[in-house]
Amino acid sequence: MGKINLGRVILGGIVAGIVADVLGYLVDGIWLAPRWAAGMTALGRSNFSPNMWIWFNVLGIIGGIVLIWIYAAIRPRLGAGVKTAVCAGVAVWIVGTLLPNVSVMCVSGLFSHHLALYTTAGGFVEVVAGAIVGAALYKE
Repeated sequence: MGKINLGRVILGGIVAGIVADVLGYLVDGIWLAPRWAAGMTALGRSNFSPNMWIWFNVLGIIGGIVLIWIYAAIRPRLGAGVKTAVCAGVAVWIVGTLLPNVSVMCVSGLFSHHLALYTTAGGFVEVVAGAIVGAALYKE
């Protein structure tokens, strides 16, 4: 087992985060935008501001770095490649998307279950695609 290449974790993580952010914008910023606007209006809030989108993207990049760090950590046991990247992506998706969306959106009833389902499914694609692209850049 070699040491984790921190420089490659950061590089792959930034790329993974950018991929996830771009896909997230397509899913939530375009496809689900009317549903998000309706949900925010129902809460008595305005739609997402440009400042919020900036923070979503920053958090996406931080999440991408954590994702590739997890990939690098499990790579010695599972081997390099797409399967390991998908495993890391699924783990990050469960902790970073599925559980928060189910708790905040569904259990609390703040947003419709359809919106929760669509954004959570979109999040799966975003995170796993980011994991595959970011992991391709990681080398020990």
